[in-house]
Amino acid sequence: MTTFLILHGFQNHRPEGHWQHWLAGRLAERGHEVRYPQLPEPDAPVLDDWLTALAERLHRPAGGGEFVVLAHSLSVLLWLHAAARTPDALDVDRVLLVAPPSPAVTASIPEIAGFAEGLDLDAVRLKAPTRLVYGAGDPYCPEGATVHYGDPLALDRDLVVPGGHLDMPAGYGPWPAVLEWCEDPAVRLTAR
Repeated sequence: MTTFLILHGFQNHRPEGHWQHWLAGRLAERGHEVRYPQLPEPDAPVLDDWLTALAERLHRPAGGGEFVVLAHSLSVLLWLHAAARTPDALDVDRVLLVAPPSPAVTASIPEIAGFAEGLDLDAVRLKAPTRLVYGAGDPYCPEGATVHYGDPLALDRDLVVPGGHLDMPAGYGPWPAVLEWCEDPAVRLTAR
């Protein structure tokens, strides 16, 4: 059995139509342990509160097995902050970082500007195999996530065309490719 920790983004109240909600259900149906917490104050998140919530859910499964993290949007920045501050606490087997917002866009939104402050990519230590998945035409990262994260962190990456922000408005409810990746990390996430 694999344990999956699914981390949502800004203003995401775990809506039923979002791919993360859909994925949580499919993984549970297949017998996996799924941790899909509602992070504190999703409409006005505080980085330190989200870091605390993340730390509370990072314990390895009691019965062993693989431990996988999937982070979308603002939670990608959460993961990167954690990887800069406490990399040894991130005892997971693999990570999927999906559609991170650019530093400039994050800084321009008052409710989440704190997530852009003090993020030093040179201090980030990603100990587990980590893949970046981003969409062409993402309004929250118009320059492309590879510019801000993929290249500086030397991440394995998949570009989804068109993709957008890989969220419900971009048509990402059910996303079979991400379910396939969960069970086989060799799967490329270049389409729905």
